Amino acid sequence: MNNRANFGRRRFLGAAALIFAALELGSLNMASAQHRQAGTETTTNTTASASFDHIKQIKAGVLDVGYVDAGPADGEPVILLHGWPYDIYSYKEVSEILTAKGYRVLIPYLRGSGSTRFLSAATPRNGQQSAIAVDIIAFMDALKIKKAVVGGFDWGARTADIMAALWPERVKGLVSVSGYLIGSQAGNKAPLPPKAELLWWYQYYFATERGRAGYAANTDEFNKLIWELASPQWKFSDATFKQSAASFDNPDHVQIVIDNYRWRLGLSKGESKYDELEKKLATGPAITVPSVTLEGDANGAPHPDPSQYAKRFTGKYVHHTLTGGVGHNLPQEAPQAFADAIIEVDNFAK
Repeated sequence: MNNRANFGRRRFLGAAALIFAALELGSLNMASAQHRQAGTETTTNTTASASFDHIKQIKAGVLDVGYVDAGPADGEPVILLHGWPYDIYSYKEVSEILTAKGYRVLIPYLRGSGSTRFLSAATPRNGQQSAIAVDIIAFMDALKIKKAVVGGFDWGARTADIMAALWPERVKGLVSVSGYLIGSQAGNKAPLPPKAELLWWYQYYFATERGRAGYAANTDEFNKLIWELASPQWKFSDATFKQSAASFDNPDHVQIVIDNYRWRLGLSKGESKYDELEKKLATGPAITVPSVTLEGDANGAPHPDPSQYAKRFTGKYVHHTLTGGVGHNLPQEAPQAFADAIIEVDNFAK
């Protein structure tokens, strides 16, 4: 089921079946994290919610990008970037909070996800880090957005970091879960301690043809396992997972995921047109724009310690570690805290 009509129908039915977990509101600080609690109620911004039922499309660079556009058209633009294996629904409640504050919230499907498609069959299905960042700059150009607050986690955080490092004139402020995630093929050659290598098990699995075939055959089961391992204390429902799993039903999803991890290990060369960008990224460029980094105290995915990357942020900067069992999918597990960070960094930039 890869055409857009079926995709939209699947989204609608999935949304109709969803029972939302409730939230217990708290503050963004070191001692108290915003996370889900069963049995409490949440206020819904109907305008933002409706935007998820009407995915827009725009031609940008090599892609036809599917995206949510919520909030007032003249609001301060905020671009939110999801990771793998997640999708735009990581930001549904974040968008409700931000649009209620007057922000215009834009949440694109990354290449290989949701209704985003390549415009040409001849374009390489390349998952390298700089290619995804170029996609989002092209997305901004297509929407005539000169500058925006950009936030992300996982692949989205890496993409946001790259945008801030290479195109600081386009990034008003940055919110990055797990901090500075820019890497290089050369840097990834260095071995890690055994326990750290263990966390990257899927990267090595994807390096094999058996891994490619296994992921293609068991995409949803595989990705649900990643959710469980990356957020061990997040008790998400089957309906919540299925809502996002619809975005994996994309003709390029498997190839983009496999290529992303193979590129990191130097097993996929990437495209020559991105070589100069990758050379710049390999130097570990500083991020000069106002920035807030976040980490959950129960993040089960590979991630650096905040002390290792603080010096990479040379502009106005603050870090928050969220307690209370917050895992890797921080925006969906702690939407108030993530929204507060967006507002905080926007205030830094004023």
